[in-house]
Amino acid sequence: MDKKIAIIEIGSNNTKTHIYENSNLVKENNVTIEFKKNYKKENRISFSDLDKLYDVIKNALEYTKNIHIYGCSIFRNITKEELDEINKVLKEKFNLEIEVVSQEDEAMYTALGCYNNIKYDGNICIFIGGGGSIELIFVNNGKVIDKKYYDFGVVDVTTKFSSLKDDVPTCTFDEVYSYVDDLIGDLETKVDILILAGGDHLYWYNNARYDLLANTLYKDESQKYMLIRDMSDTYDKDALVTSLDKIRNNSDNPLWFDGSRAMKVITNLISHKVDAKYIVPTKINMEEGLQITLLNNVTMKS
Repeated sequence: MDKKIAIIEIGSNNTKTHIYENSNLVKENNVTIEFKKNYKKENRISFSDLDKLYDVIKNALEYTKNIHIYGCSIFRNITKEELDEINKVLKEKFNLEIEVVSQEDEAMYTALGCYNNIKYDGNICIFIGGGGSIELIFVNNGKVIDKKYYDFGVVDVTTKFSSLKDDVPTCTFDEVYSYVDDLIGDLETKVDILILAGGDHLYWYNNARYDLLANTLYKDESQKYMLIRDMSDTYDKDALVTSLDKIRNNSDNPLWFDGSRAMKVITNLISHKVDAKYIVPTKINMEEGLQITLLNNVTMKS
């Protein structure tokens, strides 16, 4: 029997939809809905943001009624009463509800999507970065060997350094780097490879027109590209002096780039903290790990 499933992941800044049929990704979409930013303004989940979420659900329903909705980051911080209120409306409109995913489960699902199909004999750090949280999962030969969780993300860093959203920022790379360094602290586990996940990291490189190398470390269709760390350093520092408006104009979602510079500083810092020789940018999200568990009954390794 055919298995078709839609997974909607609601983050602090981006809401992602992945539709799978027989374990194959047949449709994906990413919509910027600034839940965390607007929550800070209204002290509740914005009604206008919920309207945007309803549109995302309607689009998914065109493909399948088998829809799973997962709330991350900001949805972990709202009250049970507010979540119940939102779910009551979702139940009435679509017969669906949001399941809030813990920070650890979000990280482990995303990590599973990264390491489940690769073969590499050495330490790998999987970076999962979002608007409101950051997770680091360290693996060796498919086994998790270390974990780190942080309660901040690109929205928080961009709020601290608001000019990061401007065409050319007034803050420097070193200023932002030093601020994030204090938040991250020491990382004892060292790795060969840093995989960037939890968002569409390729979207940045593609629209910034930065060249990438073919991934020669291992084979995986969702991890086809890599950078050596010197390349990454050059690109990341360039991100804070080049025109962001020009990069936005190359894209079909200009708002997505509001947090992009903060993300480049954070991932650059992590690459040095863990002594990564190679960086593998991906667009792997929690959905990849979820579909593995939902369709194939694979459990997460911890």
